[in-house]
Amino acid sequence: MRMFTWMNEQLLQMKWLYGLIQWFVEEVFDLNITTRIGGSIHFFIYDTLKIFILLGVLIFMISYIQSYFPPEKTKKILGKFNGISGNIMGALLGTVTPFCSCSSIPLFIGFTQAGLPIGVSFSFLISSPLVDLASVLLLASIFNWSIAITYVVVGIILAVVGGTIISRLKVEKYIEPFVFEHVEGKIDITLPTLTKKDRFNYSKDQVNEIFIRVWKYVLLGVGIGALIHNWVPAPIISAVLGQENVFSVLIATLVGAPMYADIFGTIPISEALLYKGVGLGTVLSFMMAVTTLSLPSLIMLKNVIKPRLLALFVGIVIVGIIIIGYAFNIFSFLML
Repeated sequence: MRMFTWMNEQLLQMKWLYGLIQWFVEEVFDLNITTRIGGSIHFFIYDTLKIFILLGVLIFMISYIQSYFPPEKTKKILGKFNGISGNIMGALLGTVTPFCSCSSIPLFIGFTQAGLPIGVSFSFLISSPLVDLASVLLLASIFNWSIAITYVVVGIILAVVGGTIISRLKVEKYIEPFVFEHVEGKIDITLPTLTKKDRFNYSKDQVNEIFIRVWKYVLLGVGIGALIHNWVPAPIISAVLGQENVFSVLIATLVGAPMYADIFGTIPISEALLYKGVGLGTVLSFMMAVTTLSLPSLIMLKNVIKPRLLALFVGIVIVGIIIIGYAFNIFSFLML
């Protein structure tokens, strides 16, 4: 138990880095981190370095695992399941695939073209940006393991329930016709064999590609987090997003939905909001909305499905996120 606590504090939460940056700010800038300026500089440097370090390590590890589940193999696996078991598998496989909603859309199209049930494809589409292995460790590094694991469980449940509802409603007629022009009907694909060197190079390339794609959002997210953490008065945030405001979860969800960012950029904002007294469910609702319902991904999805199905998808996800948010606010005392 002591070893687990030490690894969690030093490898995930990086308390050694916190102390090192504190010394740097106080010695080099001659600022106390309890002041607004000193605290902002410390928050920005510490969170940026911590996220980038975790980002590099986690993406490499997860990409190596993901190399065993290329799109073709994922199609073959999902093609063996029907009904709710297919939705569960779609949600679970979404945890080892792309890190943002936009990169999930091409796979969603490929799964639909491969003849997979539409509900399974939607379970994957919800789960993929919302829940991944990296988010578990990042959430654990900022909050704790109880919150991280619970977040993943409810995210998978939302993906399964959402996909099941869509499947039961028989909405295939709301898929754009061009998608079905390439339906394979039978999934029978011969996969190339990758060597360890191939997997290593693939993982390294993924780190570079994702780093280039997300670094701006990480810096922006950490900057906003530092601003909220040290400059925005707690009463103002509490009035808008505090638990005493019955609409706080709804506001956080609707504000987060149009944004575009990876979970790596939303976590420092969420950390700062939680520090200011915002309810855990409100914070997680904001994160879920940002990562699952970004405006660019909805625009891409609109080219594949008709407005009625798009509205159904958005409605299911928003209602699910709001329910999860209020549930977390009610039971957060069990996890904090």
